[in-house]
Amino acid sequence: MEAGSKHEAQHYLDTGQRTCHADDGSEIPCEGSGQDASFAVGAPWPEPRFDMRGDAVTDRLTGLIWCRNASLAEFPLTWQEALDFVATMNREQRFGQRDWRMPNRRELRSLLSLQTKLPALPEQHPFIDVFNGWYWTSTTAAISPAHAWYVALDGARMFYGGKDQSFMLWPVRGEGLNVVPRTGQSLCYDAAGNVISCVGSGQDGEFRYGAPWPEPRFEIFQAGILDRLTRLLWRRRANLTPQPVVWREALAAVAALNHEGAGMAWRLPTINELETLVDCAAHSPALPSTHPFVDVQDIYWSSTTSMFEPDWAWALYMEKGATGVGQKRFAKFSAWAVATHFRHAGA
Repeated sequence: MEAGSKHEAQHYLDTGQRTCHADDGSEIPCEGSGQDASFAVGAPWPEPRFDMRGDAVTDRLTGLIWCRNASLAEFPLTWQEALDFVATMNREQRFGQRDWRMPNRRELRSLLSLQTKLPALPEQHPFIDVFNGWYWTSTTAAISPAHAWYVALDGARMFYGGKDQSFMLWPVRGEGLNVVPRTGQSLCYDAAGNVISCVGSGQDGEFRYGAPWPEPRFEIFQAGILDRLTRLLWRRRANLTPQPVVWREALAAVAALNHEGAGMAWRLPTINELETLVDCAAHSPALPSTHPFVDVQDIYWSSTTSMFEPDWAWALYMEKGATGVGQKRFAKFSAWAVATHFRHAGA
């Protein structure tokens, strides 16, 4: 692995990606590619990753406890039906517990492996009845509060759907180890998108689980902007090229910074690193309101290949906060640079 792989990650996870791929999807050597797998940054996965005890599985990476049966409700449910199903589980003390809940979007994403597909879960996972489709989260979409975030277990995309639509539910319990950050959501909403009391709602805004954000969240240095939550250093200007570029050009733009002697080991961020910037209480852009970045663009390339179709790569849709994909040779998105070697007294 290239320099940077031993960085002690705070509050962002290794994607699990271990192969590198050209524009046409063919596998290539990782050395010098600038791709996700050449750095393998983020909180490393423990071995074994999961601890199964009866009908529950503890993820030793996050400390969260999941139902072993990933289709406990058997059928897709509307968002409110899914919340009600979990409430019934708690009243009945299903599996001897009464603190089950619907996961927030970062908790559900924490299960993903971006090296696998169908399902996009770590190899040798112990779960049963995993549906290769969409699963609800308890996080409302700030850009359209009548919608909530969901994650696709076939290939790992994350988008939002109408709360009146029906998708699968995967209950979780516990507060975890605070490896995964909070989403930033503090309000709760009904199915029509109206603000409601959070008490007893079972929503993300009620629990607000995850690592708390430091205050202030960002610190400005000459080299860039330090995110004090993740200890990642970002370029203050969130746009490296005059116009959107294809994936290969985005990787090249970051490499050029290092060739110019910029003084930092800059790279194209992984999709997990990009996603940590999202504030789920905000949109257009979906960044914390106090962010100091300039020239923020709509869609950003990551260094992470989509293993569902390796000629595509992951991208963050900054207006919405969604994680999707673009075809490497044809899609034109923006490039942002991140570094993991920043050290400063008091930082």
